Amino acid sequence: MVYWYSQRTTMEMGFNRDLRRAADRITDAGTVTIISHIDADGISTEAILAQAIAREEIPVESIFVRQLEPMAMRHVPRDDSLKIFADLGAGQQNLIEEHGLSADEVLIIDHHVSQPCGTDYQQVNCLDYGITRMSAAGVAYLVAKMIDPTSIDLAKLAVIGNVGDMMAREHCGLVGPAREIVQDGVEYGNVIVRERDLNCYGVSTRPLHICLGYNDDPYIDGISNSPNAALQFLERLDVELKNPQGGWLVWEEVTFDDKRTIISALTQQLIAHGREVDRLLSETYIFPDEPERTPLRNASEYATLLNACGRWAKPKVGARICRGERGEAYREAGFMLAHHRSVIRDLLTYILDTGVAELSHMQYINTADRFPDTIVGIGAGMALSKLDWRKPIMVLAALVDEPDVTKISMRTNQWAVARGVDLQEALALASAEVGGAGGGHKIAAGAFIPRGREEEFVDSVNRILERQFATAGQDDS
Repeated sequence: MVYWYSQRTTMEMGFNRDLRRAADRITDAGTVTIISHIDADGISTEAILAQAIAREEIPVESIFVRQLEPMAMRHVPRDDSLKIFADLGAGQQNLIEEHGLSADEVLIIDHHVSQPCGTDYQQVNCLDYGITRMSAAGVAYLVAKMIDPTSIDLAKLAVIGNVGDMMAREHCGLVGPAREIVQDGVEYGNVIVRERDLNCYGVSTRPLHICLGYNDDPYIDGISNSPNAALQFLERLDVELKNPQGGWLVWEEVTFDDKRTIISALTQQLIAHGREVDRLLSETYIFPDEPERTPLRNASEYATLLNACGRWAKPKVGARICRGERGEAYREAGFMLAHHRSVIRDLLTYILDTGVAELSHMQYINTADRFPDTIVGIGAGMALSKLDWRKPIMVLAALVDEPDVTKISMRTNQWAVARGVDLQEALALASAEVGGAGGGHKIAAGAFIPRGREEEFVDSVNRILERQFATAGQDDS
């Protein structure tokens, strides 16, 4: 079965072979246990797999973990079920082996860098075939579609996972096989593509001036980081900002002509300040089967809702929403989303008010136990544009339930990645030096290290980043 329509290469054929083998392994299983990550990608991945498996009338149970580490492995059952490690596992195969799981018991569906292992665990991983802009949800969807080609209703969840895991960020839209999954959603009717839309978070829920004022990709001088300045900018354009009832319009409700006027003015503002305009517009994904003015309406806001569920220890609530529940589960998720945003605002304020320590090629701050470790990465990403955006930012946090371990979250941007930065490599290498473990992606990565080794770890990461910049011939000076 072909999943994209360019000329098939040997690598593409290999990926399809892995998908077919994974699908066959699942349909041959008597029972299945899914072990998945707690973020938006992990939750949507679980929902795709669980629904595809249940449709085959195979009993399936799910377990969510925030990280695949020794303490989390105790939740993996010792039974006859096929254990599917989803959105994790590729980089922790030795841990799976140490837990005593054989190759006959395990299937890995992932998109992270694989770790060499003595046991030959079956794996379907898009990275093995050079597909770097696809999340685990995208891989899971392709497996689900291999199980049953009519399962294109699940493409919507794959879009959410891909967008939530920043797969659309670099190119202002999904590309390659991930983009072709979008077309399945369009065909089914639960995804609408807006190819040249405003590249701004909150287009379905936030008043336009709030949407623009909190947006910094692209950074627009005189507008970004200031909703009041954004409102004044829009008022000068003489466009409709409120509906007949006096309520603020969201971008999705603005007329076509007013959108054109606003985009033209924003383009002129960027050019006037010597900034590129290539990131002003992006491809966005709207879900017509969801209510207007809700976080479920578009992929990026839906993903934030799922992240809120996962970060506040309720990933199964997010999974229920992915399965279509809109009553109690959605109300509970709404409360978590509001709390999530409130605490992240507090975290951002703390980072900016306290200040970061700056090294030659990075900046960092240790928040200790002031904030949950599950959200510090989000805070790091938000703070980066308000600090020295040329230097990757690291946030260290204490783990309440594991006092001997320090959690590391690190973020950078496309500017640094284009100049050689690879946070996944940096954290994996530096954490191994101090007896920890790390992984993730070039633009966003994390690690766990022994408490007390923070100083040497930070110095090691800085040295690795210096080498990465220098190797690319594009230092940040």
